[in-house]
Amino acid sequence: MVSRAWCRPLCAGAPRCLPGWGSAAFSSRSPSSSTSDEILKEKRAQIMSRGLPKQKPIEGVKQVLAFASGKGGVGKSTTAVNIALALAAHDSTKAVGLLDADIYGPSIPKMMNLKGYPELSPKNLMRPLKNYGIACMSMGFLIEESAPIVWRGLMVMSAVEKLLRQVDWGQLDYLVIDMPPGTGDVHLSVSQNIPVTGAVIVSTPQDIALLDARKGAEMFRKVHVPVLGLVQNMSVFQCPKCKHETHIFGANGVRDLAKTLGLDVLGDVPLHLHIRETCDAGQPIVVSQPQSDMAKAYLRIANEIVKRLPPTPA
Repeated sequence: MVSRAWCRPLCAGAPRCLPGWGSAAFSSRSPSSSTSDEILKEKRAQIMSRGLPKQKPIEGVKQVLAFASGKGGVGKSTTAVNIALALAAHDSTKAVGLLDADIYGPSIPKMMNLKGYPELSPKNLMRPLKNYGIACMSMGFLIEESAPIVWRGLMVMSAVEKLLRQVDWGQLDYLVIDMPPGTGDVHLSVSQNIPVTGAVIVSTPQDIALLDARKGAEMFRKVHVPVLGLVQNMSVFQCPKCKHETHIFGANGVRDLAKTLGLDVLGDVPLHLHIRETCDAGQPIVVSQPQSDMAKAYLRIANEIVKRLPPTPA
């Protein structure tokens, strides 16, 4: 059992100022030659690089996939869970892990039907909980289900670091990370600490959701994480009685955004009652109804993701 003291922040003190970050380093200068401008740019780049953590791969993990949305409530966690299962179903020889990086609102424990505290390995590393063949780690395993997490940014980043580094993942071909909404501390901490193979942006076709989805894609580009493509979630609703299709959140908004950003659409997932019911019951549709059209949609997306991944070293 993991001690609850694990959740206490390690970085209680304020961050120290980095050398060279004084106002003089960034003061404006009078126009000068192009050579001087290049020297100034290089100096600024050196200053900004100081103190940033060096990326270090997670031991035993070959490729890391980050699932993000920008806005909450668009089905990102549901998509991440079903894609993780679809990756395992796509190739039974591949080992898949699932990391719930949403510190404030972890949902993976419920969706994957997992409870309890992780055991510790002889090296004092947490062992992921497993279900449906997927190794899972979440903040939800370390706190009471109803307990709120009221933490500042440094504490959140310390927790993310522990979830990345103090977990015995074993040997994984893919680690799917369910990122929290927004473009904040967790996203920076993950992208700066570990090499992320690629990001997948999940959004509904609604204009409001697309605004934040675009910010999410641009954020990954700025931190040099390849964006593999976009998933259009809740793309269409089909009436179970008359089979009439309704685009509740709009039609093809994600496809239009993908064209604007020069990205691919990995696939569409319909708005369906069974997707919600199965995740709420801890039996995601990819494993509980593998022959359904909804499960096949996730399998197609997983196949498109694999096509876009770089080859792993032998």
